[in-house]
Amino acid sequence: MALTSCLKTGVVPMSPTTGLYLSGSLMKSDSGFSVPIKLQSVRKSSDRERLRIKAVFSFPPAFLTRNGRAEKQKQLKQDLLEAIAPLERGATASPDDQLRIDQLARKVEAVNPTKEPLKSDLINGKWELIYTTSASILQAKKPRFLRSITNYQSINVDTLKVQNMETWPFFNSVTGDIRPLNSRKVAVQLKVFRILGLIPVNAPETARGELEITYVDEELRLSRGDKGNLFILKMFDPTYRIPL
Repeated sequence: MALTSCLKTGVVPMSPTTGLYLSGSLMKSDSGFSVPIKLQSVRKSSDRERLRIKAVFSFPPAFLTRNGRAEKQKQLKQDLLEAIAPLERGATASPDDQLRIDQLARKVEAVNPTKEPLKSDLINGKWELIYTTSASILQAKKPRFLRSITNYQSINVDTLKVQNMETWPFFNSVTGDIRPLNSRKVAVQLKVFRILGLIPVNAPETARGELEITYVDEELRLSRGDKGNLFILKMFDPTYRIPL
């Protein structure tokens, strides 16, 4: 059959290699050889199906991604808490311990689920300090019996108030005002110290600083001060309100 006849009829003679007749119009492919349009359509449909299947298996379902993030976050928090547990809130931490805790803290901060802490209710309430690098809070040079057993910090964003509290043996406390600098950082101006929890003493104008909330969820809060100190706290009472 002449080639011109094949093109007119759309019938291609039997292939010497396959022994099959091919019918349908011919289309020139990228390789320069004519390919039946029906085969072209089949190929395109098959390619689309392969791409669809690839897309399904290349991207895990959203719930698997969320679960994976939650598990990673939980493990990083656990690693941090286990590392600080024997350090007496940081009082016995060596420089190597401090470096290791800082590295673990930064991993936790990297998975912070609350991108704008000052716009979240999670920050409110009474938090127990479980680790810090602040020497003035730890008072590690004092005899153990003269150090506060437990320290708390409370924040109420709606009233722009902050309060730091010691427990036994002195029960000293201080309250102050906070002023948001952005959605993560506040300026702190301490106002009134209470010696033994009773005797009020006005704080000097120089009693101020800044505090950035670098991680917060329902259980844990990490903050960094303007002097480079790290503070790690766990939630104690989410309903606590600072007295006005």
